[in-house]
Formats: sequence, C-alpha cells, structure tokens
Amino acid sequence: MKKQKGMTLISWLVILAIVLFNAIIALNIVPVYINDQSVKSLMKNMETDTTVRGDSPKQLKQAITKRLRVNNVYSVTKEHITIKKAKNAYLVIIEYEPRGRLMGNLDYIVSFKHEARIPTS
Repeated sequence: MKKQKGMTLISWLVILAIVLFNAIIALNIVPVYINDQSVKSLMKNMETDTTVRGDSPKQLKQAITKRLRVNNVYSVTKEHITIKKAKNAYLVIIEYEPRGRLMGNLDYIVSFKHEARIPTS
C-alpha cells in the first residue's frame, strides 16, 4: 500500500490563518512607518532649509505642521512638537505614538522620536 504525501485540509487552513493574520498586521502597521519616513525626511530637510533659519519657535511649528499636512501626515500635531533653544540653533523634537486597532481587542502602539538642529542664523 502506498502512502499519500501532502498537506491535509487542516494544515492548509492553519497556514491560511497565519498568512491572513500577518497580512492584517502589515496592512495596519506599514502605513504608520511610511508616515514616519515622511516625518524623518521632513526633519532632515528642515536642518538644511535656509528659508526657516531665523524663524521664531512659533513660526517653526507652523512650518513643520504645514509641511506635514502637505505630506498627508495627520498623526503628528503641534502638541507632539517641542522646540528648545540651544547654542546658535533651535532643537526641534517630534515625539509621537500612533495608535490603532488591529482586530477585535488587539491594538498597537508605535513610538517614534526625531530630532533636528535648525540654525538660528
């Protein structure tokens, strides 16, 4: 008698459940990291942008939030932006935690923190 080889129906269902669970996680978490890349890019550009040099902290916050809105990043608000005076520069810190629901009672929290030194002159 020959033995059959291959996966059973239950094995296929288990693999399908694992693949679907990972796909749900990826569909929810990947956009958060894409938005964070926009924030990281914005902070890097602000360090070298000559148009914001000499701006007040209030003007810097407005410029940052305006650029974030242009990039469709709504998880960062003015409350997440801290500006501290340093020697010949402003230290801009963006610290935020996007939260969301995966499914049922499973939620996620992702923490990000970015810093940039913007010269005052």
